[in-house]
Amino acid sequence: MKPFYSRFLRFFSLILLGISALSLIVFPHPFSASSSPTHTPSPIPYTDLNPLGANFFLDREVELWKREQTVKMAKEAGIGWAKILFSWEGIEPKKGQFLDDQYRKSTWEKYDQIVDLCQKYGLRIIARLDRAPDWARQDKSLKTGPPADFNDYGDFVYAVVSRYKGRIQHYQIWNEPNIWPEWGDQPVDPEGYVQLLRVAYQRAKEADPNCLILSAPLAQTLEKSPRNLNELDYLDAMYQAGAKDNFDILFANGYGFDRPPSDPPHPEVLNLARITLLPQVMERHGDIQKAVWLNEFGWNAAPEDYPPDKLQWRRVSEEQQAKYTYEGIELARSWGWIGVINLWYFRQVGDILPQESSSYYFRIVDVDFTPRLVYYKLQELSTNFKHASPGYHEETSPAVETKGSWMPLLDPDASGGTLVVSDQPGDSLTFAFEGTEVDLLYRGDPLSGRLQVSIDGRPSRGDYVDLFTAEGGREILRQRVARGLRPGRHTLELTITSDSNPQSGGRWCFIDAFEVGNDPILWPFYASVGFILLAIVGLASSFFLRRPR
Repeated sequence: MKPFYSRFLRFFSLILLGISALSLIVFPHPFSASSSPTHTPSPIPYTDLNPLGANFFLDREVELWKREQTVKMAKEAGIGWAKILFSWEGIEPKKGQFLDDQYRKSTWEKYDQIVDLCQKYGLRIIARLDRAPDWARQDKSLKTGPPADFNDYGDFVYAVVSRYKGRIQHYQIWNEPNIWPEWGDQPVDPEGYVQLLRVAYQRAKEADPNCLILSAPLAQTLEKSPRNLNELDYLDAMYQAGAKDNFDILFANGYGFDRPPSDPPHPEVLNLARITLLPQVMERHGDIQKAVWLNEFGWNAAPEDYPPDKLQWRRVSEEQQAKYTYEGIELARSWGWIGVINLWYFRQVGDILPQESSSYYFRIVDVDFTPRLVYYKLQELSTNFKHASPGYHEETSPAVETKGSWMPLLDPDASGGTLVVSDQPGDSLTFAFEGTEVDLLYRGDPLSGRLQVSIDGRPSRGDYVDLFTAEGGREILRQRVARGLRPGRHTLELTITSDSNPQSGGRWCFIDAFEVGNDPILWPFYASVGFILLAIVGLASSFFLRRPR
């Protein structure tokens, strides 16, 4: 019987070898190139980021513990952006003077505390700059009118951007100039606003070349009168006046009124989808590479018996408010050119009475910190952004979190036009993803340092990544920092080390993006290896059985 067993083992082993060889050819394995990404870098900069933001009234909140509780609850809801008014009249009560005469203290103090608080909880600020002081306006009756001398406003912009350089990157230049009284007791003036915008843009970039300027959000209106001009015509007039080269991101308002997110766009209808008409104006003027961010977004949930004449934004039920908010954000993100969506508003400070203004019913959290239904919908929505799927993700992705002194850096050679940079040992960056491998994209530099690499809290096999390059070019490089992981969710952590390449002159780390690969069928590779080992044992056994004793 031995010859029979020997022949059977050889035949069976050869079959296993053939199947194994075919599997290795057909199926991917842990050491093959990354699988093709499901999406490529976004063609529109400033769109791959946490989309959840909200308007806050922290500048009007007196009690410090209430400020902190507000920001803490926002963070817990998944909100990553805070739109805050930096009032010109509050900061510069007299030309060139930043001092409160009544209390004999710096007018910057309150805003410094707000910036510190937002940084503590990881909220990035969009600073709204308007409300001219009396000394800067000819018309003293309206606080919202523009200054008589635009250069005075330029000086104010320069002062704010200089003070918060490296801490605030985004600035809104004025507010809703297409309606009265936001442009004062006078006809709206697109050309005049563009002149103001041009001065502010130049002075802001002079103070901080890395800052980003958002145009004034335009009010949604159907009017075409000298006092109120619909936002589509006003935006067209802005472009005709030369606005294109004087802002980085288009800011817009996106209220849903009493219509669902799915309601189609129409020039004579006020709804959320009306926003999609703005890029058509931009395209006519050759400005198709700018993102659109939303300054105010939401549905009003006033009670059913609220006086109809006071329903400026119309109304929906609170259940509809929560549902439409969730669906509206998902829809807007699917357009591909929407970035941050700032809800109107998170929490007011008690100075808006519900019986006097229906705007009270936009709130996400009550004055006493009771969350409304929409708060829980935001929490649910934010979980969708926490893990990056297979594909390409910018360093601004909501799946990325930074700890320490990382700063944004504009770089035209980087994907998305931005990098994040730090040189402080211990500063870390975490990237949550779902896949089996990750490539790091970074800018090589003669002053670059090293990054300690860990996966799921454990040091990786490569231990660290050296970002040093001897050449002084601005080339974006790629290096694999995770491979062969089990399918599922993982966390990559990169930490700046205290040592660097002996040839390097510094520890700077310039991070550009991540690319996640996924291999959902690793088992054929491991099965093939097992079959090969089994076949080798079988062949050896067959020759052993053939040998005479």
